[in-house]
Amino acid sequence: MKRFLPAIALPVAALAAVLAPPAAAAGPAIAGPPPASAPQYPDLAAAYDNAGISSAADPTAADLDGLGNSFVAEDLAAAGWGPGAAVTVDGTELAMPRRAPGRPDNVVADGQRIALHGAGSALTFLVTGTAADATGSGTVRYADGGSQSYRLTAPDWYSGPSDLLTVRTARRDTPAGPTALDVKLYAVSVPLDARRRPVSVTLPTVAAADGAAAPALHVFALGLRKVPAGWSATWSTAVDDSLAPYVWTDRTLRMVEHTSVGGDRVRIRLDNSFGPAPLTVGHATIAVRASGAAPAATPATLTFGGRQQVTMPAGGQAYSDPLPFAVPADSDLLVSVFLPGTVQFAPMHSLGLQDMYSTADNGTDHAADGAGFPVNNLFRFWTVLSGIEVTGPAHGTVVALGDSITDGYASTVGGNQRWPNYLAQRLLAQDGPKAPAVADEGISGNKVLTDAFTGLPDTGTAGVKATARLDRDVFAQAGVRTVVVLEGINDVDANATAADVIAGLKQIAAAAHAHGLRVVAGTLTPTGGCSCTNPARAAARDAINAFVRDNGGVFDAWVDFDAAVRDPADPQTMLPRYDSGDHLHPNGAGYRAMADAIDLAALR
Repeated sequence: MKRFLPAIALPVAALAAVLAPPAAAAGPAIAGPPPASAPQYPDLAAAYDNAGISSAADPTAADLDGLGNSFVAEDLAAAGWGPGAAVTVDGTELAMPRRAPGRPDNVVADGQRIALHGAGSALTFLVTGTAADATGSGTVRYADGGSQSYRLTAPDWYSGPSDLLTVRTARRDTPAGPTALDVKLYAVSVPLDARRRPVSVTLPTVAAADGAAAPALHVFALGLRKVPAGWSATWSTAVDDSLAPYVWTDRTLRMVEHTSVGGDRVRIRLDNSFGPAPLTVGHATIAVRASGAAPAATPATLTFGGRQQVTMPAGGQAYSDPLPFAVPADSDLLVSVFLPGTVQFAPMHSLGLQDMYSTADNGTDHAADGAGFPVNNLFRFWTVLSGIEVTGPAHGTVVALGDSITDGYASTVGGNQRWPNYLAQRLLAQDGPKAPAVADEGISGNKVLTDAFTGLPDTGTAGVKATARLDRDVFAQAGVRTVVVLEGINDVDANATAADVIAGLKQIAAAAHAHGLRVVAGTLTPTGGCSCTNPARAAARDAINAFVRDNGGVFDAWVDFDAAVRDPADPQTMLPRYDSGDHLHPNGAGYRAMADAIDLAALR
């Protein structure tokens, strides 16, 4: 059998550290009610006052930026974002304006009051800025008469950051017709009090800076992120910034996932985040694994809105319908996906540490096959699939946010020796079926402050920086209550200052607290003897650890991962019995020691 494995980027790439401001920050601050005289629209479409999408044949029918430029309707449609398209982004369903090209399709935010219908843990805006990043403050009003202020930034549609984009197209319409220039839409969320019902949102009022004309903040859609009651994330993985550099045609992939908790119903999350084009899954199944590619019983078919096939727009996700299915805790599942037609540049998580199974190209649908699954080659990354959720007695989800050390780099392939795996086992031993789930959102090479992300295929594996991926990888996880943060060593090894890393960790904590989560921070593990370190970097690591240990209430709790694995005789180095050999990453025993250092009561 052939094997293929993408190159793993080491987490020591030298990148300049830049502390970027959050794309959206919102807290539970209580504001006064909106002025009674403010008009209220029954929905966002009723307030549309700008046309920002035009057809290539009639480019002057829309003007997004005041200069006659606009999105190209045909390009958005080709990405799966045509008129009326429903797109799920970070757990929120958004609907594109059901308007023909050249008709009003967005609101230039300026204090308009829009009625909201439903409830949720966050309010997501599909936005873009023009002339520059557009920032302003608005208000959410609740049915009980209270209100909450928020602050929102819409990055500029062509110069804004790629690490925050939801969908990009390769052209924009100008008065002379389409021209090559990447333009972007962003889904930006602000937290809500999920215990209260929001009745309206006042859109931000954008102020001018330094006497210049204020940039425009365009709102194309609004959506409430529903709280998936009773669901917990038994397994999860982060889509990193690498798109699988392979071309697959009529191929079935069978992937292995290790659960944290069990349940009696299951659903999966398919993912096309950062994907450059729509992605179709013709059939998805789930089974408990017996061994290798063989299931313990016939795989069960998963459906999406009652259908076997589902297509995700570029940047979108798809959740399967709930399926009665006995999911065992601390066990392997097999999720199989049949990819009809030709698929290129599918989103992936690059470090799987698990043999997975693929049929040959130009085959038929083998997703429901049993022990006879026709394995043509093995691979070691997850693709298309990013989450498995269950209902049952589990009490919420703990999300592990980190880099290669959370991703389990250098541990045994197929051994499930990541520290989040060992943490899940400890919780099960203590709480049994009621233990919280553990979702591993580690990305090898990840940083707090910077990334090398371009949004283009095959450009790296270090992932979107931690401050930019919180909404997708933490806040949208089913049942999330606590986040354990172990980030910063890659920043230090790229010569970031301790002050900048600490500021980034504070930013992560503030955002998580605004979403009502408990935040546990981990100290950085030793790097002595690693070629990645030097005295200045070691001093920066020590300064970050000193802050974590005496954080003044920035975090709800902290765990001393450093003390758990360091050599008492030489605190800058790892104990040999815990060292994988590169003096940076622990081995399986080291990861177990890290999990054992966590006070389980701190996760409540």
